[in-house]
Amino acid sequence: MTNFLFLFPDQQRADWLGGTPGLPVRTPNLDELRRRGTQFTRAICPSPVCAPSRACLATGREYERCGVRNNGDDLPTGSTTFYQRLRDRGYHVAGCGKFDLHKASYIWGLDGRTGLAEWGFTDGIDNEGKIDGVISGRDTPRGPYMAYLEKHGLRETHIADIERRRREKMAAFPTPLPDHAYCDNWIGQNALTLLRRAPASQPWFLQVNFTGPHNPWDVTKDMAGWYAGVEFPAPRNETELPRAEHNAVRANYAAMIENIDRWIGRLLAVVRARGEENETLVVFASDHGEMLGDHGRWGKLVPFQPSLAVPLIFAGPGVRANTVQEGPATLLDLPATFLDFAGAKPLPAAESRSLRPLLNGRDGPVRQFVFSALDDWRAVFDGRFKLIQNFAGSTWLFDLQADPGETRNRAHDLVEEVDRLNPLFHTL
Repeated sequence: MTNFLFLFPDQQRADWLGGTPGLPVRTPNLDELRRRGTQFTRAICPSPVCAPSRACLATGREYERCGVRNNGDDLPTGSTTFYQRLRDRGYHVAGCGKFDLHKASYIWGLDGRTGLAEWGFTDGIDNEGKIDGVISGRDTPRGPYMAYLEKHGLRETHIADIERRRREKMAAFPTPLPDHAYCDNWIGQNALTLLRRAPASQPWFLQVNFTGPHNPWDVTKDMAGWYAGVEFPAPRNETELPRAEHNAVRANYAAMIENIDRWIGRLLAVVRARGEENETLVVFASDHGEMLGDHGRWGKLVPFQPSLAVPLIFAGPGVRANTVQEGPATLLDLPATFLDFAGAKPLPAAESRSLRPLLNGRDGPVRQFVFSALDDWRAVFDGRFKLIQNFAGSTWLFDLQADPGETRNRAHDLVEEVDRLNPLFHTL
């Protein structure tokens, strides 16, 4: 059976990959995966915030039915996940990093194992993110990352650093943490350990949830020099802050992505050393994007493409090489894809669809349109036109072919497109 290496950073924009015209970010390992496999260039997340997006992924259900409305909700007890289905199929299911499936409760446990068995894992470490770790671990560690920092006498150093960054929005200075204690490096090392101890006697699934390139944009001292003197494209439709401040943040964002790419290279080397490259499907995606100053906005939460669009790359057995899929795609379809390759039982009442036919060579998209939602707004996207209802009290229509920067709302002059897309919301 097929093994799975699922690489899942937090808040990585779809367009911040090596080879993007005019963007000097370096991702050689991801570039190689794209050459070996298939990239979906119009993929979006089902909801642009951590907990709902990851709940949709785990359950294969759209935002309205995943059971998690925002970061104040945990995945409901008793939810059926694709991880459980893989375990039932005989997989060794492992994972590390920030799962955010009990985002509201701060109950990782010092070993990071709280909830893992219920969700379907046989091995792993679920850790707090950098900000959640500081909020929950101010007096004593509540999760494994803060416990690691405490062990090395670094917890208070990290708390002071993150609190300063929360006060200074554009903070781009290096972290005082040593390399081994930098969160993504710690997660990467945990991933290597989990991969190396995956039994050779059964198929395995490993999900690696990096905390980067999520803000705050804290980089190590070494990483701070990787893009020194490099000019990045300016944010679109933003004049609020000095150009140098924007560039410093974008340089750190790029360094965080390059650091993750380096860990990807190390993980792929272990897969090769295990002799399993030809039977391992490698998947790279992210839970949502990052506005990064575009339209004067930061973070996610909004229905603009920098927030909604996610990278989506597959490489491995049966996947067409050097292929680009330009039809609409959604992160929601990963569960069905994993279960299809594994020969596992589908999820109950799932809305996930397998991308395997496209990966194997069939032409044409699996979907004609995809959805995203958060709180009261809803968006539908057909690969060119995106209709948004009830965002900031208005209806929005963007033609992403003619206006990729989403600078002009066409809802009032392209009424026929609004009328075509609007009924699709009733299919949710």
